[in-house]
Amino acid sequence: MKILMISDVYFPRINGVSTSIATYRDELESRGHEVHLIAPDYDGVCTADERHVRRVPSRHLPFDPEDRLLKAGCVLLERETLRDEDFDLIHIQTPFAAHYLGVKLAKELGIPRVETYHTYFEEYLYHYLPFLPRSLTRYLARSLSRRQCNDLDALVVPSHGMLEVLRGYGIQTRAEIIPTGLPAENFTPGDGAAFRAHHGIPPQRPVMLYVGRVAFEKNIGFLLKVTARIRKDMPEVLLLVAGEGPALEPLKVQAEKLGLGNNVLFVGYLDRKTELPDCYRAANVFVFSSCTETQGLVLLEAMAQATPVVALAELGTRDVLQEGQGTLIAAHEVEDFAAKTMSLLQRTDFARQLGERGYEYACGWSAGALAEKMLDFYQGAIEQHIEVPTQAESYAENACLSTSKD
Repeated sequence: MKILMISDVYFPRINGVSTSIATYRDELESRGHEVHLIAPDYDGVCTADERHVRRVPSRHLPFDPEDRLLKAGCVLLERETLRDEDFDLIHIQTPFAAHYLGVKLAKELGIPRVETYHTYFEEYLYHYLPFLPRSLTRYLARSLSRRQCNDLDALVVPSHGMLEVLRGYGIQTRAEIIPTGLPAENFTPGDGAAFRAHHGIPPQRPVMLYVGRVAFEKNIGFLLKVTARIRKDMPEVLLLVAGEGPALEPLKVQAEKLGLGNNVLFVGYLDRKTELPDCYRAANVFVFSSCTETQGLVLLEAMAQATPVVALAELGTRDVLQEGQGTLIAAHEVEDFAAKTMSLLQRTDFARQLGERGYEYACGWSAGALAEKMLDFYQGAIEQHIEVPTQAESYAENACLSTSKD
């Protein structure tokens, strides 16, 4: 099978979408399939493996400078070259310029168009358009998602919770629940002692860890409040935050206001294959309080390093988290979350046993098995695809493409 993916985000930009794309590319190619990717050019910064990756000029987003928008004109210049490649299917990964370009290319090439709904935009958009009422950003996110998803041949959704939300929007497109799995390398034990030594963290200091984008919708401010509560009983507790994002500076200010200057350490982005496993292994407990995840892959990554988890079970994380299987599920309330976290920080044998169960549980989320499921999904989309003449583009498509042209 020959697959064309298109996305407004990919490495070196680190987030869950980039990770998902890379994981599926590796797994599908290891099975003899060919995966091409159209992705933004990040000022010439590339990854170690750029095979079958077409880097396209992109523009910065004014409300989110970390991310990019593909320039439509530069993508459309590739049409004839893409036609010669004889792709079987196009897989769209983001709902911005890539969505409209992917739909347009699929129609012109006469191939099925599928998309993964990675992000819960209803609970995301208002953070980046604060000048609009939250009720309006929710309406915009829902109506845009409905129009986009109903213009696909098939839809990939990472969790049952997210699928329920999309059906509530009125999305009728055939959908399959296919999360992102863990590659085998995620289970290689990291060197927690080396990570602690490198960052000046004493071996016996109790460490809580958050890994992920440092964004407002991740609810990291709640974790700061939890840390402040735990510090009353454990003055040496440390919250380690690995990641970067638009909420970084406000969180630093909040930490200072809570008197956590010596109890929070922001370490930025870490290399996924070298530093991140060490970081997971260095922590006594992984903490996660996001209410907007469509899956929450970092939860499984922590379990793969036998690090026990305390988290909220909200939306997509409900599919991942099972009480006692590497996880203590907490209420969205500081006292309860802090109590469960302290039970792991203070009871090392209990934490070790829970971490071991989490490792066994994470082994069931094999990237290989989920890649096979994706291949079946692709085959079904190809078999059910009915080629139709290209129709006039919608107002939203024209608006999005016009903003991303040269």
